[in-house]
Amino acid sequence: MESVTPPAPLRTEATEGRPGDLAEALPEGAEVCVSFALAPRPGSVAQARRLMRTQLDGWAVRDDDACDAAALVLSELVTNAVVHTASRRIICELCADSEKLRIAVRDEGCGSGMPRPVHRGADDEHGRGLLLVDAVSSAWGVHDAGPDFGRTVWAELRRTTSSVTTAAAAYA
Repeated sequence: MESVTPPAPLRTEATEGRPGDLAEALPEGAEVCVSFALAPRPGSVAQARRLMRTQLDGWAVRDDDACDAAALVLSELVTNAVVHTASRRIICELCADSEKLRIAVRDEGCGSGMPRPVHRGADDEHGRGLLLVDAVSSAWGVHDAGPDFGRTVWAELRRTTSSVTTAAAAYA
């Protein structure tokens, strides 16, 4: 999978609404988005997953495999922002339409180098996060807004099980 430039950068301000505020099913043809801020600590990864699961349920995203893939992607992106940057806060944005989910995580750009997947040895315990993101996403990429404005790593996933399991099986 080739990473590409995002269709649009992450919104510059977090919305005030909490995940779960959109309790109705996603209208046909519409895109809905929500964003939330997290502290840059290890516990924020689990918090992000909980907030995302609540939001996906509110948007009537019921496909278990797609939700699991989204949780994996969000976990990896938030973990990378916590571990590899000196950000004071991390912004997560979730968007959905009738065909796809888009997950974006913005840090404050304090890490060195651009995020990229790295092939590790069989015995290495870390460093496979972006390979996993690549395996389950239909597209992903990085938007670097400069050292004072942060970096956004984003991924898009299909809302259907077959596309998620096919991509994951191809990587196994």
